[in-house]
Amino acid sequence: MHVARLLWSPELLRYDFGPGHPMAPARLDLTMRLVAELGLLDEPTLEVVDVEPASDALVETVHDAAYVAAVRRAATTGQPDLVRGLGTEDDPVFPAMHDAAARLVAASVDAAEAVWSGRVAHGVNIAGGMHHAQRGAASGFCIYNDAAAAVQRLLDLGAERVAYVDLDAHHGDGVEAIFWDDPRVLTVSVHQDGHTLFPGSGNAGDTGGTAAQGTAVNVALPPRTDGAHWLRAVDAVVPAVVRDFRPQAIVSQHGCDAHGNDPLTDLDVGVAAQRTAARWVHDLAHELADGRWVALGGGGYAVVDVVPLVWASLVAEAAHVPLPACLELPESWRREVEELSGLDPAERLAGGDVAWRAWADGYDPADDVDRAILATRRHVFPTWGLDPYRD
Repeated sequence: MHVARLLWSPELLRYDFGPGHPMAPARLDLTMRLVAELGLLDEPTLEVVDVEPASDALVETVHDAAYVAAVRRAATTGQPDLVRGLGTEDDPVFPAMHDAAARLVAASVDAAEAVWSGRVAHGVNIAGGMHHAQRGAASGFCIYNDAAAAVQRLLDLGAERVAYVDLDAHHGDGVEAIFWDDPRVLTVSVHQDGHTLFPGSGNAGDTGGTAAQGTAVNVALPPRTDGAHWLRAVDAVVPAVVRDFRPQAIVSQHGCDAHGNDPLTDLDVGVAAQRTAARWVHDLAHELADGRWVALGGGGYAVVDVVPLVWASLVAEAAHVPLPACLELPESWRREVEELSGLDPAERLAGGDVAWRAWADGYDPADDVDRAILATRRHVFPTWGLDPYRD
C-alpha cells in the first residue's frame, strides 16, 4: 500500500489572480519541479493522483449555494461582487475562478476520503489550505475553503472528532468560523497576532461557541517571533490539546509565510523550524489517529527560497522519506529557478534541528512569546482539565 497520496494536476496552476498578485502559481510550479528533481515522485510510498473540479454540491457542504452561484457568475461576467469579496484587490475576478477553486476543494476532499478509507495513511494537497474563505464570501486570496471541506468530509464519512492544526502566519479564521459551534472539530491556529496582521482575528480569548467551548485554540504571536520561540509556542499548546481531544483524523495547514523572508508577514521562522513542526504533526497523527493525516499548503510568498523547500519537505515527510538537513538541492532545479525567475535559489535545503526551550523549562514573564503562550493556555487548558502552568 502507498503510504501517502499527493493530489496534483497542472490544472491547479490555473488558480491565478494575475500578474503581480502574491498568490503566484509559480509557488506550486517550482515546488512540484523540486519534488520531481528530488526523485520523490518515484518513491514507492507515494502515489500521485489527478483531480477534477468539485461539484457544486460538494463545495456547498461548507459554502452557501448563493455564494457558489455568485462565484460562477463573477467568473463568467468578469463583474465584481464586493459584498461577497469577489473583485477586491485580494481576490480579483478571473475567468477560471470557479473551476480553479473547486479543483482545490476536490483535491483536499479526495485526500480526506483516501485517508479515512484506509487506502493511504496520509494525503497531501500543497495547492490547498485556503483557510480564509467564509461560508458566504471570499477573503484573503481564498475563494473556496478546501480545508474546511476536507474536515467536513471526514465528519460526513463518520469521524466523530477531527483536529485541524493551522501553522500559517495568518489566523485560520475561515475554518474556525465554519466549525465555531461544532464540538466535533478542534481548530488550533498558531499565527502572528491579529492586531498586527490580516485578518485581524485569532485572539487567545476566542475559544469556540457556546456549544463547543474550548474547541477553538488561538496562539497569537508577536511580530519578529523566531523559529526557536515559534517551536516553543507550538509545542506548549498543540500536542496537549490535540491529545486531550483524541482526534480520529488530523487536517493540518502548512502555510510557510511565517518565514523571515516572506514579504507579507513579520515573523522570522526558518525552513528548519517549519520542517520540525510538520514532523510533529505527522507524529501526532500516528500517535492519536492511526496515521490519518491530511496535509495542506496555504500561504507563502517567498516563491523561490522558501515555499518549494518547505512543501517539498512536507511531501517527503508524508511519504515517509524525510529529506535530510543540509541536503544539496539539485543543480538542474536551481538552473530552472534562475531561468524562470531570474533569482538565485538556495544551494541547500536547511540546517539541522533548531534549538528551542520546552515549556517545562519555565515561564519567563518578561518574554513576549511566553506571555502569548500563557494567555492561550489560561483561556483553553482549564476547559480540557489541563494546568495552564505545568501540563
